[in-house]
Order: sequence, then structure tokens, then C-alpha cells
Amino acid sequence: MRNVLITGGAGFIGANFTHYLSRTKPELRLCVVDALTYAGNIKSLESLIDAGRIAFFKGDICDQAFIERILRDQKIDTVVHFAAESHVDRSIRAPDIFLQTNIFGTQTLLKIAYKVWIQDGLCPEHRFHHISTDEVFGDLSLTDPPFTEETQYQPNSPYAASKAASDHLVRAYHKTFGLKVTTSNCSNNYGPYHFPEKLIPLCITNILRGLPLPVYGDGLNVRDWLHVEDHCRAIDLVLERGVVGETYNVGGNSEMNNITLVTTLCEKMDAVFAGNRGLAASYPECPPAKGKSCADLIHYVDDRLGHDRRYAILADKIRNELGFEPTLQLDQGLDLTIQWYLDHPEWWEPLLA
Repeated sequence: MRNVLITGGAGFIGANFTHYLSRTKPELRLCVVDALTYAGNIKSLESLIDAGRIAFFKGDICDQAFIERILRDQKIDTVVHFAAESHVDRSIRAPDIFLQTNIFGTQTLLKIAYKVWIQDGLCPEHRFHHISTDEVFGDLSLTDPPFTEETQYQPNSPYAASKAASDHLVRAYHKTFGLKVTTSNCSNNYGPYHFPEKLIPLCITNILRGLPLPVYGDGLNVRDWLHVEDHCRAIDLVLERGVVGETYNVGGNSEMNNITLVTTLCEKMDAVFAGNRGLAASYPECPPAKGKSCADLIHYVDDRLGHDRRYAILADKIRNELGFEPTLQLDQGLDLTIQWYLDHPEWWEPLLA
């Protein structure tokens, strides 16, 4: 691994992974491709661009000529593929773009990688690593065992179905064409640079602005939460030591239902404001600035269509084979995430203007 292309590198997980590789493997040449749609934020990469640490290319992964030019000109030997439409609510309202980006975009990358690396023989030693999600496995009851790498795919949203299709394409290019691939399916990520339409950053930024905290249905839907820094370490391990053709589930060992998560965020924010009286001047609409509790903002809304009840990952394979364990439990990770958003209003406030 010398010249790495990170697709979707201005998005949430992609930006964190770009920073992670830049910090931990300074010997690598890093190239980032991102179309800079609503969830791709060039500000997430500004410090790396200004330092000359990465080469940034704005463009669409469905553009074959664009992708081929980058692979050839930059002598790319490793692709880490994050680029995806990922918000379930948006996939319910407008599924077409999810099929275009997640399926046809992945197909374009695979097709060009096969052409350049194998057909043209420019990079026999290569790796295509595909980032996927636990949502491809479908729904669990509260008593079902967690997902494993052998769990049958049963996607329940257009987003999950599009990711499942992309997973199958990656497998097919390995089995049919010999492309050297790996795939990881992760649980819900959280942390810095997270676009504030997702639950945790939505709650943090809404609390600071004194806006309602929408909770779907009864709030008892369960997710396993993985801090993005731990996810980055897991991907790095798969790139270094993962077996070609294999998939690895990556979980955070931190299951929690949504209403407990939202309530926990409220309690933590109350405590942060109590410990720093100066925050009230910066965020006068935040409930603690008015002597109230953040939990007063919780507001139940109609449930999401086809809302999966529970996701949970059994990550024995990546632990036993690659030695991965998450280092940040949810309580500590939420504290760090809250502090990041408090420290970086210049990143998230323009997104909500």
C-alpha cells in the first residue's frame, strides 16, 4: 500500500479515515475523491489540503473517465471505498440517487480497477476495500443473536438494499475477475465531522439551538454504536492483515435504544453547561441557558417507514483474526463528540444556516 485513493473522503467516515491515515502513516500518498454533495464538506479536509498532505479531486465516482485518469495518473494501488448515499430517510423519499451512487458508482470503481490493475497489468498487488453497513442484514428482535459474517442478507430500506447490491458486486468482481477485495460491515458510527442530519449530531446541534429532538415511534429501536476512530483502526487492520476475499463485521459493543441515547445526550449537555457557565452566552437558546433541562426538547414523532427494530454485530472474526477491539465505549465517546461540536461551531453552523 503506497498510493491510496479514498472515495467519499470529504464525508463523515471518509474524512476521519483520511485524517487517521495522514496521522498514522505519513509515508503514504493519499488521494481523495468526493463529489461534494450536501454531506461532503471540503472544510473537513482543509488542514490536510493546506499542508499538501492529500491530493483532492472533485468528481463523481460514476464518471468512468474521471476515475480511470486518477488511477493511472496517481498510480493508485489501494482503493478504500466510502462514497455512498447513506441516510435512510432520504432513501425512502428519493431512492433513485441511492441506486445511482451506491450501485452504479461501485460498479464503475470496480470496472476501472479491474481494467487498470488486472487487464492492463499495471498493479498486480492491489487492494479494493469496500465499506458497508450492518443494515444489509435486516432486522433483529430484542432477543435475537447478533449479526455475523454468515448472516443472510435481508435489507429493508432502499439504502440498505443499495448497499447490499454493492456488497454483492464487490464479491462478484473477486470471484469472477480475481480483483483483490475486502469488505467490512460496520455498526452505527458517531464522532467528529458527522453531518447533522444523523441522530447524535442532530441532537447535539438541536440542543445548542433549543430545537426539538425528534424521536421515532416509541424510541425503543436499538443500535450498536461505534466511534469513528475505532472504525478507522479496524479498516486499517483489514488493509494490513485482512484476507483477500473476506468480509469483516466491525461493531462497537455498545447497544443502546434511541430514547436512552437521546436522554443520555441531554443529561451530558446539562452537565456541560453546568460546568461551564460561559456557554450560555454562546448558546442562549439552549435549555440550560434558560434554567431548563435539555430533556424538555424531546419530541416523539411518527415512526419511520419500515423502521428496523434492532441492529447488533458479533465482531468475533475481526477480534480473533486481526486483534481488533473498540477502545472507546459509548459514554466516553459521547463526551468527546459533544466537546468536538462545542469546539467547532465554524464547521457545523454553516451547514444549518
